[in-house]
Amino acid sequence: MANIKFLIHPVMQLSATTVACYVLLLGLERFRSLHLGRTVPFNRGRHVLLGKIALSVWLMGFFGGLYMVKTTWYGYLITGLHGKVGAAMLPAILFGLLSGLYMDYKKQKRKVLPLLHGLSNLCALVLGLVQIVTGVMVYNSFVLGN
Repeated sequence: MANIKFLIHPVMQLSATTVACYVLLLGLERFRSLHLGRTVPFNRGRHVLLGKIALSVWLMGFFGGLYMVKTTWYGYLITGLHGKVGAAMLPAILFGLLSGLYMDYKKQKRKVLPLLHGLSNLCALVLGLVQIVTGVMVYNSFVLGN
């Protein structure tokens, strides 16, 4: 059986990705309202809370993954595509988190920033889904030795 420490990162990241999928569905309601002229309810509080959780866990997972790779295999980005896609996620995660915090702190009517926020988070989510596939490959290769 593989060491339990190798399961913490993937379980956290998979959980964050699952939450991010739900946050996307909540955000789509806001998009429909702002850009498609539809009158739909938007659960702002839930969207903000779960968005903070998903993005923060992804961020912690990014640095946790770097730490684990460095301390276990003594290098950075040795996991190939998994590490590179994780690095590509970082700017989207940071922009999504910071823009979301800003919009929550300074509530006002806007159209452009919410759209950029949503697009950035959509990119992070797509890359997060790619990370599931590459993460399984890393786990099989580096942990299980397959």
